[in-house]
Amino acid sequence: MNPVKSLKAQKHELGNTQYQLDVLNDSGKLGHHFPLFQEKLAPIGLFPLKPTQIDIFQINVGKMCNQVCKHCHVDAGPDRKEIMTQDTMQLCLDALKKHPFKIVDLTGGAPEMNPHFRWFVEQIREISQEIKIIVRCNLTIILANPKYHDLPDFFKQHQVEVVSSLPFYTANRTDSQRGNGVFEDSIKALQLLNAVGYGQEGSGLTLNLVYNPAGAFLPSGQAGLEREFKRALKTKFGIDFNSLFCITNIPISRFLDYLLVSGNYGSYMEKLVNAFNPVAASNVMCRNTLSIGWDGYLFDCDFNQMLDLKVTGSVKHLKDFDFQQLTERDIVINQHCYACTAGAGSSCGGEVA
Repeated sequence: MNPVKSLKAQKHELGNTQYQLDVLNDSGKLGHHFPLFQEKLAPIGLFPLKPTQIDIFQINVGKMCNQVCKHCHVDAGPDRKEIMTQDTMQLCLDALKKHPFKIVDLTGGAPEMNPHFRWFVEQIREISQEIKIIVRCNLTIILANPKYHDLPDFFKQHQVEVVSSLPFYTANRTDSQRGNGVFEDSIKALQLLNAVGYGQEGSGLTLNLVYNPAGAFLPSGQAGLEREFKRALKTKFGIDFNSLFCITNIPISRFLDYLLVSGNYGSYMEKLVNAFNPVAASNVMCRNTLSIGWDGYLFDCDFNQMLDLKVTGSVKHLKDFDFQQLTERDIVINQHCYACTAGAGSSCGGEVA
């Protein structure tokens, strides 16, 4: 059964990012000893890890969410009050006007719950018709309140690419991870998105799904899972979508809690370490992404953001934004990075190797 509150609201020790880092780095807490991630990068010439280019501007507009999912790395939920202000959004817009980002990736929480969400999307689209705007929609938000019912039309109007998490194409596996009734509402939301053209051939409206494993194991092949999802969702519910992204669960926040409580932490980390793939390491998303926190601080990726591991160098906040300095920075790494380099690799866009 999913917790009704975030770890932070429960005053859980894992609500503290330093405690999470202590666990990941052993610090005498568990007695597990794994090689430092940098020891894997150094022999293949990737330490220090550096950006290749910065194409993706990923913005977390707040941690508030209508769901409390079991494996959420954000520790999002209805009780989280961290919300990006319009002033901070304006700093994002100022950066977007000056620099050649190809993708703006809006995430949360449920990004749509930010009161300035629609204004923000409109302003981004005004800057350029060429920028790809991605919204990471949990699907159930569309049905959560009448004020969200028109989101499919809003997304279509502004040519937004929708990326939605769907743990599996059956109710029991989805609901066990995301909460009772989530699968049914997700199916209804996908059908509403299909109805306005999303996922339909020739529409130009992209609908991608995200799969992450329900337990302490790595995802199987992305291409095969995509075929399974497409066949099952089309046959049972008449649903079409474009691509499936497989994302490895990162051992932080609620998933770290699950690993510790279930006794799977050591074996899971061992799986990640043993599955280290140098090709995946060279293509990790932090090399072409900049992650923006709800308060305007800068991070190498969304996972570093949730561990409060800010970028290196003097430019740490949007108000001091310097594209050149950020392009030349060293990327902050830690033990959780093993998840992005295991097997076929993992990023917000799925496999990387």
